[in-house]
This record gives sequence, structure tokens and C-alpha cells, in this order.
Amino acid sequence: MLAISSSTKAYLCLINVDFRKGIDGLQAFCRNIIEEDPFSGTIFIFKNRSGTSIRTLAYDGQGFWMCTKRLSKGKFHWWPDKNDGTGVIIRACDLQALLWNGNPKQAKFSEDWKKIN
Repeated sequence: MLAISSSTKAYLCLINVDFRKGIDGLQAFCRNIIEEDPFSGTIFIFKNRSGTSIRTLAYDGQGFWMCTKRLSKGKFHWWPDKNDGTGVIIRACDLQALLWNGNPKQAKFSEDWKKIN
């Protein structure tokens, strides 16, 4: 089980990813394309080209977790612009909002979430 707490580091990839990639393909993508260490404990978040699915990749010290969320209707509404580079670090509370297809920029969070990041 992956736990997302206020100290969780999350990296949002701005480049659309081919979801035929498995764990090994996403690890290689992290190392070679976005130049981040997939073994760092960071949760990496990827979006497919159509915007209907997101996939997370995380290493927990023993192995990798790969989780996919595919919306039954519509697309994910919020995603940063690709002009910002290959990716951005987002707060754990922003990741929580994104997983529920919300807009982290419009979400209201308690002060406990805001203090850590």
C-alpha cells in the first residue's frame, strides 16, 4: 500500500507517456528522459496522450509500485503546461487533488498540509 503524507515527494511528468510501458519502461523513462532517480522514493506521475489515464510509479525500498487510474468518463482537467520543461515537483496535497481529478490550484487545504511543503 502506498501512503501519501505531507512529506511525500511527487514528480509530475509533463511529457505524455505511452502506457504500454511497464515498470521497467517507466524506470528507464525516469532515468533517461526526465533524469530523475526512480529509486529515490519519489512518486512519479505520468499522463497518457488522451488525458484519460494517469499512472504512478514509486519505489518503497523493496520494489516498485505501479498504479493506474483511468477515468470512466472525461479527461483529467488539470495538468501543467509542457513549456515548463520535462516535469515539476508537486506537493503531496496537490497529488491528492489530482488523483480525484481536481485542480490543485483551486483546492483548499488545511494548514497542516501547507506547513510541510
